[in-house]
Amino acid sequence: MNVTFQQDDLNAVIRQHSEWLAAQLHNQRESLFPPDATKQMRRFTSGEAAALLGVNDSYLRKLHLEGKGPSPETTAGNRRLYSAGDVQALRVLLEKTARRPGDYLPGRREGDHLQIVAVMNFKGGSGKTTSSAHLAQRLALTGYRVLGIDLDPQASFTALHGVQPEFDLRDGGTLYDAIRYEDPLPIRDVIRPTYIPNLDLVPGNLDLMDFEHDTPRALARNEAGLFFFRVREALAQVDADYDVVVIDCPPQLGFLTMSALSAATGVLVTIHPEMLDVMSMSQFLRMTADLMDVIAESGADMSHDWIRYLLTRYEPTDAPQNRIVAFLRTMYGEKVLNATMLKSTAISDAGLTKQTLYEVERSAFTRSTYDRAMESLNAVNDEIAQLIQRTWGRTPDPRKGS
Repeated sequence: MNVTFQQDDLNAVIRQHSEWLAAQLHNQRESLFPPDATKQMRRFTSGEAAALLGVNDSYLRKLHLEGKGPSPETTAGNRRLYSAGDVQALRVLLEKTARRPGDYLPGRREGDHLQIVAVMNFKGGSGKTTSSAHLAQRLALTGYRVLGIDLDPQASFTALHGVQPEFDLRDGGTLYDAIRYEDPLPIRDVIRPTYIPNLDLVPGNLDLMDFEHDTPRALARNEAGLFFFRVREALAQVDADYDVVVIDCPPQLGFLTMSALSAATGVLVTIHPEMLDVMSMSQFLRMTADLMDVIAESGADMSHDWIRYLLTRYEPTDAPQNRIVAFLRTMYGEKVLNATMLKSTAISDAGLTKQTLYEVERSAFTRSTYDRAMESLNAVNDEIAQLIQRTWGRTPDPRKGS
């Protein structure tokens, strides 16, 4: 008996599967966030708000009783709940009587340069997007003016912030529009506010791949100029508006990544401490160094204020991982952040609903799981904030973590 197999049209199958998946994701988002609703940041308990501000809960209660600052929501159990906007308003109030400038508003002062942090690795599963999103949100919640840029065509950073690329960006609206070679838009045209005070977003989608395709053609026509300056030149338009820019780079060493590296003042490389990942990182670092040499020879200043390696999805009870961590710390010393991002079901479960751990309620997890993950995230992000402070020539207040 002869059996014949029907051949699939690969392009048609992939397109159909893409459309099915996009439709299901859209339906899921509408079930979580109806069309007439916008994603909102949860409210913080008085203890959480006090921790974000670096003060005692009793001091917040005193301000509330004296009628100073915003009035928090009070529950039936007389618990005070503060919105992210309330926390920011309290920052402004407390800064007026701070014992030293920057105690509550830790951002740039006159003479400080914009910090542009490129978060990168070209191996999937390294925690790059998770690290980028939590860093951007933590910096914003602790008083920095932050711009998050999704430079990854897969756009997970974008989705985490309530924008679904397939449906919300049909007419553009990514950084590609501001760095393209023909009729680029002002970057302000593609910046959108988020539901978190102090955090703005430049979303991403597959349009970003056009830059990878356009650049070789522009180079062949001698029209690309110094293509690797395009991200830097776009950001120069909004230099005064932000303290920190966090760029979630694509997982490849293409033209987008090279342009992001040329703009960056700090580089954060995520590493999952498994042997295959470390071997991959070796090739990644070699290729990055070679590309940076080429760019430097073309006239770019490829010096950076800092470069750090962040250990992600780390399991302290895993003996092989511990050996790799010890190896990396011995080899790279202080270039490896002291804090690590622990592997946690709390972080991954939050991602299932397109949220970061900062957005979900503590009650959604067991207390120990939530607290362990939150402590890990805060330690990582506050250590990076300390790097930023030192870059600006300031000694961070250890009580505030930034």
